[in-house]
Amino acid sequence: MSGQEKQTVADVDRTLYDFKDDESGSSFYRIEEGLTRDIVLQVSEEKHDPDWMRDFRLKCLEIYQNTPMVPWGPSIEALDMDRIATYVRHKSDMKTSWEDVPEEIKNTFERLGIPKAERESLAGVGAQYDSELVYHNVREEVAQTGVVYTDLESALRGEYAEMIRAHFMHLVPPTDHKFAALHGAVWSGGSFVYVPKGVHVDIPLQSYFRLNAKGAGQFEHTLIIVDEGADLHFIEGCSAPKYNVANLHAGCVELYVKKGAKLRYSTIENWSKNMYNLNTKRALVEEDGIMEWVSGSFGSAVSYLYPSTILKGARSRMEYTGITFSGEGQDLDTGAKVVMQGEDTSCVISSKSISKSGGIGTYRSSVVIGRTAHRARASISCDSLMLDSISRTDTIPAMEVLTDDADIGHEARVGRISDEAVFYLMSRGVPEADARAMIVAGFADSVSKELPLEYAVEMNNLIKLEMSGG
Repeated sequence: MSGQEKQTVADVDRTLYDFKDDESGSSFYRIEEGLTRDIVLQVSEEKHDPDWMRDFRLKCLEIYQNTPMVPWGPSIEALDMDRIATYVRHKSDMKTSWEDVPEEIKNTFERLGIPKAERESLAGVGAQYDSELVYHNVREEVAQTGVVYTDLESALRGEYAEMIRAHFMHLVPPTDHKFAALHGAVWSGGSFVYVPKGVHVDIPLQSYFRLNAKGAGQFEHTLIIVDEGADLHFIEGCSAPKYNVANLHAGCVELYVKKGAKLRYSTIENWSKNMYNLNTKRALVEEDGIMEWVSGSFGSAVSYLYPSTILKGARSRMEYTGITFSGEGQDLDTGAKVVMQGEDTSCVISSKSISKSGGIGTYRSSVVIGRTAHRARASISCDSLMLDSISRTDTIPAMEVLTDDADIGHEARVGRISDEAVFYLMSRGVPEADARAMIVAGFADSVSKELPLEYAVEMNNLIKLEMSGG
């Protein structure tokens, strides 16, 4: 190999996601930009909210206006809510057949492969375009088991209204932080899932969120209840085209894992580099319950993303496996949080990050072991790989231990591709470029193998390796 030849790791390839649809015609409704009482009431009217939800939105607006900006994470000073439209929708209603979805929207999801994935490997699909669900469906054989998978607004006005009211923004209250309050004021779209006792959903459900509108926000709310002894795998995918103005994602995910139940929540987030991703996710796990997070974060200009878990019941456990890719112009602040309350609870957090071309990757975690969490066990590992001398990675772990019989381990490693490892592989006949590519691919392998096949392929494409001349 020529001495001038070198291996590079490409930035995330966004060609699949950066197409845009024109929303200037009469088929779309767009609320005025900004955040005022009148705008919140207008959103509530569009949503046909019950009175309690309208009042809740207004209370959230008041909390938002009186809550200071979050004191941690990268700067978000460039985010101006006066230039964000909080509600944009196509004038068509939600459909239960792809054939009935408006052609321009259907083409978007066809290009993203959503209908094909539904046909081949999913038990149900929800597809959100801007602020509203445009498609939602669940396989008949799954519905016959009693599984409920529908849009949140329908559930809010139907037979599950009281269940929604008893759980909505109880895990993530609007007082949690400023953008939780913002979400409560203008939320729109999202899914409701209920898995009855003892039901095992053998193939995943999926929701896909596409924010196409320029200078807009997406505020979907996902609420999942997995009842006693039940089992579910839920997949979330996100993407948006790139614009020269800011877009905002401030969704919310609330997960309830009952006694002896298991929930795996897998996410691939591939927002564009003009996106502020300020998402909040939280799970409550009861006795003998299991919560598994699998997360890949590859897009956005700035991310604040820390899936959190409350291990309330005895012997409940949590596993978090995540990877972040920070390229040029990206500052991604990610990690996980866990509060351990029950006896004999356990958690395993495994986080990896790759940064290049001046990208900044920060791992931020919080582990709280309460006074009642006797014999709790926690293992946290964070590995960061910098691919050049201008990128940056930081590790900011926090631990609070209030019992004296807990077993805790924390490991953090930050480094670059090892010259010794490259030399070893080259001594076995592997060319230098291939050796470096193998090391980076191996670094990400522990995360990709936890994803469903089609998402593992997508992740590997997003972190694709290529060789180029110097």
